[in-house]
Amino acid sequence: MTVYLRSTSDIAINGVKCLVYGPPKVGKTRLIATAPAPVILSAEGGLLSLRQYNLPYIEIKTMLDLSEAYRWYTQAQEAKQFYTIGLDSISEIIEVLLEHEKARTRDPRKAYGEIITQGLRIVRDFRDIPGRNVVMTAKMEYSKDEANGMMLFQPSFPGSKLGPAVPYFPDEIFQYCVFTNPQTGQRGEFLRCWADQQNIAGDRSGALDQWELPNLSNVFAKIASGHIAKR
Repeated sequence: MTVYLRSTSDIAINGVKCLVYGPPKVGKTRLIATAPAPVILSAEGGLLSLRQYNLPYIEIKTMLDLSEAYRWYTQAQEAKQFYTIGLDSISEIIEVLLEHEKARTRDPRKAYGEIITQGLRIVRDFRDIPGRNVVMTAKMEYSKDEANGMMLFQPSFPGSKLGPAVPYFPDEIFQYCVFTNPQTGQRGEFLRCWADQQNIAGDRSGALDQWELPNLSNVFAKIASGHIAKR
């Protein structure tokens, strides 16, 4: 038997795949504009914050829309100019698909079962797009972590199964945070990149600090540099 040993140091960045979640209207959608050459798949109709950037987007209303957008992005010559695809938001896209499934069947349990399968396949398929960055925004909820029983801020998805499963897929999970200095009243925006006892987050690259400024081009460049953050 012949076995070829390889070194993990030779693993190259194959595009950054990240999930960004947070409360409404903090800047998750606007964050996509900071990524390299983005195109957006939108199911929210909430792109007003991006009007000044003149970014291309595709409206997602059905599973067919999503399938065609995926096929276009992975196969069309025209799509090669876009280095990042943003799903805004993956929570809303899955909710749209859930409503479609509910309309097809009278059994809500069957609809939820089908949407779990579809939802995980969507996340996996986009995560596995080679050589491109993928940014998935998501809603936030405060709910119990079934693994340890603790209450956590975490990404929100329809039903009880997708929420715990989806965070395992992306390389990076960022929580979009807004703080206001009580003394000056100055607003600050940051990406939480490390988890703590109350917040889901994670940096598989090991390159990011606990807090990063919300600029994805800079964050992706830091990941690509091979820098190792002190923890």
